[in-house]
Amino acid sequence: MSQAQIDEIFALLDSAAKVLIDQDILPNDWQNNSQITRSKSPEHGDYASNIALTAAKAAKSNPRALAEQLIAALPDNDSIAKLEVAGPGFINIFLNTGAKFAVLDAIFDNNERYGLTDEFSDKKIQVEFVSANPTSSLHVGHGRGAAFGMSVANLLEAVGYKVTREYYVNDAGRQMDILAASTYLRYLELNGEQVHFPVGGYQGDYVTDIAQTIKTQQADAYVHPYAEISANVPEDAVFETNADGEQELVSGDKNAHVDGIIANSKQALGDNYEIFLNAALSEILEDIKDDLNDFGVRFERWFSEKSIADEIEPVLAELESKGYLYEKDGNTWFRSTDFGDEKDRVVRRANGLTTYFASDIAYHKNKFERGFDTVINVWGADHHGYIARVRAALTALGIDEKRLEVILVQFVALWRGEEKIQMSSRSGKFVTLRELREEVGNDAARFYYVARKPEVHIDFDLELAKSQSKDNLVYYIQYAHARVCSVLEKLIAKGFNVDDAQGKAMQNLLQAEAESELIKLLAAYPATLKSAATGYDPHVLTNYLKDLASLFHAWYNDNRILPVSIIADETPTQEELDLMQARLRLSKAVRQVLANGLSLLGLSAPTNM
Repeated sequence: MSQAQIDEIFALLDSAAKVLIDQDILPNDWQNNSQITRSKSPEHGDYASNIALTAAKAAKSNPRALAEQLIAALPDNDSIAKLEVAGPGFINIFLNTGAKFAVLDAIFDNNERYGLTDEFSDKKIQVEFVSANPTSSLHVGHGRGAAFGMSVANLLEAVGYKVTREYYVNDAGRQMDILAASTYLRYLELNGEQVHFPVGGYQGDYVTDIAQTIKTQQADAYVHPYAEISANVPEDAVFETNADGEQELVSGDKNAHVDGIIANSKQALGDNYEIFLNAALSEILEDIKDDLNDFGVRFERWFSEKSIADEIEPVLAELESKGYLYEKDGNTWFRSTDFGDEKDRVVRRANGLTTYFASDIAYHKNKFERGFDTVINVWGADHHGYIARVRAALTALGIDEKRLEVILVQFVALWRGEEKIQMSSRSGKFVTLRELREEVGNDAARFYYVARKPEVHIDFDLELAKSQSKDNLVYYIQYAHARVCSVLEKLIAKGFNVDDAQGKAMQNLLQAEAESELIKLLAAYPATLKSAATGYDPHVLTNYLKDLASLFHAWYNDNRILPVSIIADETPTQEELDLMQARLRLSKAVRQVLANGLSLLGLSAPTNM
């Protein structure tokens, strides 16, 4: 049953309600907020409506009695075979055979576009996701944000939104300075200097690789004695392992130490400092872009933080003109508590430098000035505390904070056997997204990243993701698609063709309960897409695909599609051919919907496995 037919039945019941309004059974201001849902078993019909239950209070009537009155007032329609009252007042709807199979026509008429709509084509929406600092390769935690954000964007496009996917490149600020200084210290090491590498520096081998590239190109042109770079720098942090096996700070300050190294490096290098910063940024950003591209994740825009440097002071001036900034302890504060935040936030430090939050304010104002109706930020769960302050800033600027949706994606725990892999981008001891993809494949990674709600932690089981069993859901779903392809290949190899006209003419032979349930589930696909898209929830689609594959496998195992006579190279009877073509048509419809859903999640639909 297509969405159009669902709408038609809703309209029929609404017409019946209007008759009851004319008869003063329902009040004139009654609003129809009822729903039509799939029945769970064939004896309850194909669909059910709760209209009598929702209207009973307004009608001051027993729901069952009101349901009988609605049925009596229903206009004639060829799609409905009969209606009956069930339970506390549900109206069960039994479809005529032609209406029941109309979904198959809709699937084959639309093919890869089945389920897609242009309902929200007048809306512009931005989805900003990943946006990891370009200070190291992406790790498996970033991969979840990438898979989730891309799937949400795809689903929004499927229902008509004009979507812009955006990556916010944090190419300014302290983290980039730490990366540049880390690269410079490795460069000094490669040129023979004895260096103490900061606890707070980026320690991965990739930093040494970047430094080696600069050394190869420029030799020792930028070498300064390490004594000059470390002069008057506060002591670095010293940690010791306590009795519980935990690291305890004994002395020093890692932040003050690395900040001193940064300041001295800038002083010594002058304009040449940018060589190390830009080399590191360029190398790592290209690595990130290549990684995401290979993961099937693309962006319409890579937005540079540096590009809004000139927009920060104007937006702060606007907030100040409205009375939302004040001075305290040499810092400039934003009155975010006026808008529900737990405390006020610094936007400019005593040294005159603006904060990350000031950049975030300018960036979000920039987003809405570009004309987006809604902005979606996909952030890691550790950014929870940022939501209230950003919403406060938008409100202060006169922008409706409800136009900002923030989705927090929880962390990923990666397990290899009994070992839980620890990750730290500073130490370089982390499993990269690229390594995960190479081990389990893009499809398994993309699927398992979105198979649960974003607010739920994921324990990523590497062995399960690689297994070929029904417990591996992505394999199970893809295998359903491949099974249909295999049946069609066998049929053609035996000299037979798929006759769609015969399949359609004989589809009334599809009378098994499992076949009716498959058809109902196929009909639910458009509504499932809309629910997943408007709820920003790809796991609604993964659950649907799992259910469709499970129902198909069970039906396939119990019902032979190709007759034994064809397998044995014997001549089939006409009855066998008729049933075969009907079942092939249903199987092809399942294959098409599986392929459509997998595509929206960024997964392949293999023809053999």
